[in-house]
Amino acid sequence: MMTESHLTNHIALQGKNQMNNTAPGKLDMENEVGWKSKLRLPPPDRRIKTSDVTDTKGNEFEEYCLKRDLLMGIFEKGWEKPSPIQEASIPIALSGKDVLARAKNGTGKTGAYSIPVLEQVDASKDHIQALVIVPTRELALQTSQICIELAKHMNVRVMVTTGGTNLRDDILRIYQKVHVIIATPGRILDLMDKNVANMDNCKILVLDEADKLLSQDFKGMLDHVISRLPHERQILLYSATFPLTVKQFMEKHLKEPYEINLMEELTLKGVTQYYAFVQERQKVHCLNTLFSKLQINQSIIFCNSTQRVELLAKKITELGYCCYYIHAKMAQAHRNRVFHDFRAGLCRNLVCSDLFTRGIDVQAVNVVINFDFPKMAETYLHRIGRSGRFGHLGIALNLITYEDRFALHRIEQELGTEIKPIPKVIDPDLYVAKLDESIEDANVSK
Repeated sequence: MMTESHLTNHIALQGKNQMNNTAPGKLDMENEVGWKSKLRLPPPDRRIKTSDVTDTKGNEFEEYCLKRDLLMGIFEKGWEKPSPIQEASIPIALSGKDVLARAKNGTGKTGAYSIPVLEQVDASKDHIQALVIVPTRELALQTSQICIELAKHMNVRVMVTTGGTNLRDDILRIYQKVHVIIATPGRILDLMDKNVANMDNCKILVLDEADKLLSQDFKGMLDHVISRLPHERQILLYSATFPLTVKQFMEKHLKEPYEINLMEELTLKGVTQYYAFVQERQKVHCLNTLFSKLQINQSIIFCNSTQRVELLAKKITELGYCCYYIHAKMAQAHRNRVFHDFRAGLCRNLVCSDLFTRGIDVQAVNVVINFDFPKMAETYLHRIGRSGRFGHLGIALNLITYEDRFALHRIEQELGTEIKPIPKVIDPDLYVAKLDESIEDANVSK
């Protein structure tokens, strides 16, 4: 069996030979120097990162023989070097093999599949060539935005389609030239069943948050999607957890997949977890105390029902703090506006239901509070993964009632993690971003 290092080296060598012989427009490092100096780079991220994203082999994006226009989008996005999941995934995906990847939330999974997808799209061909399926509308919007930014120098058309939006508008857009579709399962199936989304030439299927996509919520939908794809296709499957449903799906649909597992532990290294025992009626008072004592950049606060989300948001506002809320029963346009404004930093605190646990990336969030403690370890894992994104620091605070005590102990055991009693004073070094002085400011160095 070919090892990861052998396969990666083989692919890199193959790519270099193709670049030298047949592929005009590919990057030749020796002949074309200076193109990077013309890029509009964002300021470098000088916050200290944990080994979840820094423990790499030292590869560079240029080593993957990517199209120049794609490399420009990568660097202008502020992505300096590939993260561990990107190093492991990109060269294998570029080889055309099926991939089954396990990596923590917030470690660069979206880049791990969007880069090889965009590289393999032929913009001169007027048909759908790749389909990315995600479980929530917010994650679809976020993923499509990343793909659009990466592809801004390419002639690749990226479209997002989700439930809760006007189907007629999507039908009109899909009849124009579209190469990559980011979708939620119900909406893309609707477009397929209406013979609007023609998947005859869609050679790549990406399943992000596959454990959720294969849950009872979407029962049988992915089998239906795959039945509409060509027989010769590539499937890239990404999941933080690996329940039996994912294993069964893999055995049924993936052809000798290359397996990547970067999950020696489940929780992010940069997230410190605490609990506080409280009575139900003390929770709001406890939250008020936390707000007054913590150095919150942005926080996400989770409740277990949509009704409690709205009630808590009202209470927080009455306490004098800026607070948004979001849940699945809100109109989609309202959800989109809240999501956009919170990401833009217009409000410090967001109260939400578990709608917001999957893949949502707001890097300014350094505090997650479980106002209501979840029942499932998987839900807990995805909730606390909203802080400490991409190797940065964060804390997760859990308000535990008498009824929650068994769930707390069980989730600790299932995740192999430690949730500590909350101290009188939480050390700011655990969750307030520190700058890495070794990283020079790009503007200064110029």
